Amino acid sequence: MRYTVQWRRTAEAALADIWLCATDRQAVTRATHEVDRELAMSPETKGLDFYGDRLLLIAPLHVVFRVEPDDRRVTVLNVWSV
Repeated sequence: MRYTVQWRRTAEAALADIWLCATDRQAVTRATHEVDRELAMSPETKGLDFYGDRLLLIAPLHVVFRVEPDDRRVTVLNVWSV
């Protein structure tokens, strides 16, 4: 079953900054799409435990996210570049 992936405004703003500063913007765009695809299906199995949330690395991005299984929702809390 699919999950809805939502990005917090602060995570979206951080992603925009990453993209604007990136030397390879296509890599950031590809990684962002991959994050959305990965987290839409079985997100509880993706990444590593990270202080009660989860951490996923899809180069060049690190993404912290929270899974809400009852709502079938994933919230991206933070993102930074590798």
